[in-house]
Amino acid sequence: MINLTGIKGIIMTRIFIFKIFALIVLISGCSDNKKSGKPSHLNSAGQIEAINYSVIKTWPHDRGSYTEGFLFHDNQLFESTGSPENYPDTRSLFGIVDLKTGKIEVKAELDRNKYFGEGIVFFGDKLIQLTYQTQTGFIYDAKTFKQTGTFTYANKEGWGLTTDGKFIIMSDGTSTITYLDPGSLKPIKKFEVTFNGSPALYINELEFINGYIYANIWTTSNIAKIDPGNGKVTGIIDLSKLLSEAKKENPESEATNGIAYDRTTDRIFVTGKFWPYIYQIKFPHSQ
Repeated sequence: MINLTGIKGIIMTRIFIFKIFALIVLISGCSDNKKSGKPSHLNSAGQIEAINYSVIKTWPHDRGSYTEGFLFHDNQLFESTGSPENYPDTRSLFGIVDLKTGKIEVKAELDRNKYFGEGIVFFGDKLIQLTYQTQTGFIYDAKTFKQTGTFTYANKEGWGLTTDGKFIIMSDGTSTITYLDPGSLKPIKKFEVTFNGSPALYINELEFINGYIYANIWTTSNIAKIDPGNGKVTGIIDLSKLLSEAKKENPESEATNGIAYDRTTDRIFVTGKFWPYIYQIKFPHSQ
């Protein structure tokens, strides 16, 4: 999300505590799993798994993109972006990513003076887009990308979107996940994401893969694997090495944000805000 200076100190303090707590849990969990040799998501003590990954391929990414949404649809990679005030050259748009160049073929753009673009999701013949703090969403035709309507939501903020094929799933920067009816776009149910019993805050960009919700955690390099049945984080993917690599190429690179799953080819792509690269990664993701 946008880095607002007025709340930066509070947020960074909470994030620091969360990351230290996560590190302690992950170190403990990895140690026990190595001893047991069991490839389970949780060890016998109920601790959280550190999910290992490997990089399959690296693709270019538009380093001017403040990434907010990332997904595959009809064998094409889509990205949506936001436009922070402190980065006047950024735009709130979405479109198709050319993997050869990393550039976005723009399909729609919002007035950055009115709206900060957030996550997107396709459902049926519609594409749904959130905005940050205006409690307004936009509806587009999934083929022509012409705007066909708007909707409002009670969540104070809009962050990420994905779908399980039945509902539209929304994050709002808190620990709450909201399920929306795809027809009315009204909330159907909610649940709280927990990390070893504590609320997992700053849930950001989402992807639904084989029964689990994978969520970027804002300001960190972590992707949390969430069990939607009970809201528990069952695993963490630490992409800090990829962030470090991105920063070497572009020092302005910010938090990891963007996970997209190509169900047709079983490929997973990740990126971040202002990152110069899109990474195709591989990790265990069966249900």
